[in-house]
Amino acid sequence: MPLTMYQATVPAFLQTLNACSAILDKAEADAAARKIDQATLLDYRLAPDMFPLSKQLQLVTDFAKGTVARLAGLEVPKYEDSEKTIAEFKARIAKTAAFVRGFKPGAIDGSETRSITIPIGGQPTTFTGQDYLVSFALPNFYFHATAAYAILRHCGVNIGKRDYLGRTS
Repeated sequence: MPLTMYQATVPAFLQTLNACSAILDKAEADAAARKIDQATLLDYRLAPDMFPLSKQLQLVTDFAKGTVARLAGLEVPKYEDSEKTIAEFKARIAKTAAFVRGFKPGAIDGSETRSITIPIGGQPTTFTGQDYLVSFALPNFYFHATAAYAILRHCGVNIGKRDYLGRTS
């Protein structure tokens, strides 16, 4: 049986969102133990032209909620992007996970040929649902999750590959 659009989205997003929340638990504990202001972690970036941890986390949630909504043909929920603490980012992740968890297979399966138009670089770009998922949404989701992990790891938070992968069963 082929992999369905639902199977390629909801479980994958939930696994990584949960992993992001868990690594933020470790980051919060680490910051408290080392007496590091959380803002220092949230503002950290690996390169001058790279988004900071805070934006990476916002984009992880944006890609999760945006992907499932677009594939289901629904309006994408808008978030304020006003988080300032790890607890606020964990709440954003939890809100996103609840939204993603609310989708049933029938809402997403069959969206392979749905026309999805999004702005990229200020220009409208149209994909089929499958191309949007495989060539744009999933790579971006994982890129920003990986960047968030790498920033925390670089800052000395004791996390490893298993933390990034989260629970796989």
